[in-house]
Amino acid sequence: MRRTTAMRTGLSALLLLGSWATASAVPASAADSPSRPTEPPASAPLLSAMRHDLGLTKSQAEARLAAEKTATAVERKAKRAAGSSYGGSWFDATSGRLTVAVTRGANTEALRATGATVRLVRHSARQLDATKARIDALSAPAGIGGWYVDVKTDQVVVNVVAAHRRDNDVQTFLARARQAGPVTVRETADAPRTFAAGTVGGDPYYTGNVRCSIGFSVYGGFVTAGHCDQHTGAVYGWDGSYVGDFQGSSFPDNDYAWVSVGSGWWTVPVVLGWGTVSDQLVRGSAEAPVGASICRSGSTSHWHCGTVLAKSETVNYSQGAVHELTKTSVCAEPGDSGGSFISGDQAQGVTSGGWGNCSSGGETWYQPVNEILNRYGLTLQTA
Repeated sequence: MRRTTAMRTGLSALLLLGSWATASAVPASAADSPSRPTEPPASAPLLSAMRHDLGLTKSQAEARLAAEKTATAVERKAKRAAGSSYGGSWFDATSGRLTVAVTRGANTEALRATGATVRLVRHSARQLDATKARIDALSAPAGIGGWYVDVKTDQVVVNVVAAHRRDNDVQTFLARARQAGPVTVRETADAPRTFAAGTVGGDPYYTGNVRCSIGFSVYGGFVTAGHCDQHTGAVYGWDGSYVGDFQGSSFPDNDYAWVSVGSGWWTVPVVLGWGTVSDQLVRGSAEAPVGASICRSGSTSHWHCGTVLAKSETVNYSQGAVHELTKTSVCAEPGDSGGSFISGDQAQGVTSGGWGNCSSGGETWYQPVNEILNRYGLTLQTA
């Protein structure tokens, strides 16, 4: 447990105290630190977690992190080079390269010069996004889990909860969705749900009768999930003391919020490793591509890793649809809501919901952090 690490000294102790102060996945201020030496691509505990959750050797985990960092840079260049022909992109863990989908007429030579592998597809990203937007305008029944653009198959995937596949309202929705454009249907084992929880002692932060997890520190506070806001205003830390107040939130439609921090609490750019890995410094928020490895920190199930499966998915919770979420293979459980998703040292998003658990497995969605920062005019705190 976190409090057993209180005997650490020096900078490590300062960072951990800061993480206590901001609860679940918390931060560490390096503003007063002297210039840093060049750091290795990942700490030994992080590599160990990737080995455990992704089935990699140490050298494979190191190579993958390096390749993903390169792919993130290539993605920006390739998207510009593809222009209106751009059909999406994803990281291929087997080849260690970024694959970029394009429609006919693209300058494939210029694209390959960026370092990307090129795949020809029928539909552009703009066409697929337009199809998804038309489905977003529909009212989805409970048997529909959500929908997203799958750039690998060049389709919009609609997820149907297996037990409700033959329901009349589900069949009606699917018929209307297919009229919107290129659509394929997949079954899921369970319906998505949010991961807030009732009050349990000794965990990150509380509001009303709900426990959630902190996402990332921003200057003046932290970001988290919108469904955690019980509209009671005040937020309390793991020790029951007053931390601050919700300053803005949105749920459903979106699932994000931010909380101001004061009353002796402070913010620092660290994600808590929960003893599974060392606490992770946050150095930016460059968006990882589909296929990249990603890890999550939360107050219930602590630290787990997986891969990015899809982006810009609409998830149909019982409370209403939430748009622009990113899907991952990382597990989560009640109380993890709002917690950090991080790829390497780059902040990715805050935990929204999912299905399954960390015993049997499942999938989890997060709200991208850059969208939250832009919505509220916030600045991510980085090391």
